Amino acid sequence: MKKERSRMEIISDILKVTREEKKAKKTRIMRRANLDWVNFQRYLDFLIEKGFIAKSNPDSEYYEITENGKNLSDKLKETNEILG
Repeated sequence: MKKERSRMEIISDILKVTREEKKAKKTRIMRRANLDWVNFQRYLDFLIEKGFIAKSNPDSEYYEITENGKNLSDKLKETNEILG
């Protein structure tokens, strides 16, 4: 049986994908983070609102991680390593 991911794990996965891709479209991030569209959109909206992910420019379809997003990603990775 597959374990359900926590909110922290999902956010970490989205940030990791966005960081690795440098600039990526929504569909690419969604697929690599292994999420359905509705949940992905909810998390993406949250991450954009909090300033962790941003459009690469206002007219672009591409998204990238911000400095705050990189910091959060690093902290989530550290926390995950500590908790095992």
